[in-house]
Amino acid sequence: MSYLALYRKYRPRTFDEVVGQEHIVRTLQNQIKTGRISHAYLFTGSRGTGKTTIAKIFARAVNCTNPNNGSACMACEACKQIEDGASINIIELDAASHNGVDNIREINEEVKYSPAVGKYKVYIIDEVHMLSTGAFNALLKTLEEPPAHVIFILATTDPQKIPVTILSRCQRFDFKRIPATSIQETLHEYMEEEKIDIEDEALSYIARLADGGMRDALSILEQCISFYFDEHITVDKVLYLVGAVDTHYLFDMIDAFSTYDSKRALEVVQEVNTQGRSIRQFALDLLGHARNLLVVKTTQGDTSVLDYSKEYIARLNEQASGIDVHALMQYIKVFSELDSEMKIASNQRILLEVTVLRLSEAVVDESSNGLEEKLLALQAKLEKLEAREPVQVVHQAAPKEPEKEIVPTRLPEAVPEDIKALVGKWDGIKEKLGTAAKLVFKSTSPGLIEGDTFYIVHGVNMEPSINSHIEEVRKLINQTMQKEVKVVPIDVKHYESKVKETHGTKMPQNDVTQSISGTLRDIYSKINYKIETIN
Repeated sequence: MSYLALYRKYRPRTFDEVVGQEHIVRTLQNQIKTGRISHAYLFTGSRGTGKTTIAKIFARAVNCTNPNNGSACMACEACKQIEDGASINIIELDAASHNGVDNIREINEEVKYSPAVGKYKVYIIDEVHMLSTGAFNALLKTLEEPPAHVIFILATTDPQKIPVTILSRCQRFDFKRIPATSIQETLHEYMEEEKIDIEDEALSYIARLADGGMRDALSILEQCISFYFDEHITVDKVLYLVGAVDTHYLFDMIDAFSTYDSKRALEVVQEVNTQGRSIRQFALDLLGHARNLLVVKTTQGDTSVLDYSKEYIARLNEQASGIDVHALMQYIKVFSELDSEMKIASNQRILLEVTVLRLSEAVVDESSNGLEEKLLALQAKLEKLEAREPVQVVHQAAPKEPEKEIVPTRLPEAVPEDIKALVGKWDGIKEKLGTAAKLVFKSTSPGLIEGDTFYIVHGVNMEPSINSHIEEVRKLINQTMQKEVKVVPIDVKHYESKVKETHGTKMPQNDVTQSISGTLRDIYSKINYKIETIN
């Protein structure tokens, strides 16, 4: 006998051998036992989940002369003919290549004749959504009122493309993706029968890679067996064959994002590329890894929706504890967009490197997301510093020299009352800004020195982001004040120097002079203070 592919060799022949579709198997068996067999069925689901297989098992069972508990006996004449492929009662039609009106007209003519052996003629139409509009119309009447000896089973991976007039005439069965644990257990049984030396971790990875399709799992497994013939198959060998990477690279990359270590992020990309692994597959793995982290982060330890080993889930919990939910959502969004871009990219590696730099070095990302992530990272760093045990300082710090007193050479110009009033309106103005501008100016504070100039005090190195939205701010301020206001953005260091130069170091404290510090400056100053205290 010629060699059979694994997915053909181990295709289930009875309902008992079907994996992962118990809800469908039980319903069909009960219909056969009670004689409540419908005239038309619609099987929907992703590839490799058993639609055509169950259709053939059902066709065999309804024609069996001695059914046992809703299953075929596999011993009667009808069962033997079907098993040998000699039965003319089961007619399979591939709608992908037979999608015209003439093909359906032939079926309409054939259904008039009774089966030679058995009770039913069963028409299995695969990929039925590919029938033309005319073919669907030709099928309508026959599908609604076929002869008593005819059963139609329509199988499709895309039920949305099927007309509602067809859907309403069928009993619909939705095939679920097979759980990875069930696929792994089934593959383990097959490999014991085939006497293949393969470790369970490799089978587990293949089961997850199959994404709920048993046929895909068997195809990947067969490729591994052929490549590593007469060898012990490990998970590393499977990873090499499919172009994927070990999970430790995924953890390293996410750590680089969360600590803003752009050097390490680029090193991971280099290592993956050097090993000859698929860049696009690595990006998809990062997307899946970010999703898993988000699941363990938001479910608070309930990881029942994750089909992975306990060790892997424990590592996910450990890593997720140090990452913000918003950051994980941003990773998922970025890598989803990256996958679409990679389909048409001429150099996938450069595209991936640019993406990981955006995520691991937020200062180069002038978008609102990058600035928000930077603030979150600084706040997380502050919390870690505050949580550390205080360290006793054994050496005495050298006394600081007293700051040299600065005396202004002239009296500063008075600040108009309406400009002073603008300080109290600043928070309200920020709330009216667009989304991107609001995030940029969220950490700024109002400042006054002299005259009719309104200063917007911001953190150091924020000039590019501030300047990109300053016109929107000026316009909103002028609308609020109903006059032209002189608005000057300035970083906190230059602002403090200008205040001392204008008012001197012994200026009287009031509400205006106390409005220097902003949110971003507070974060930086607290971090610096903690670092100095600990060191």
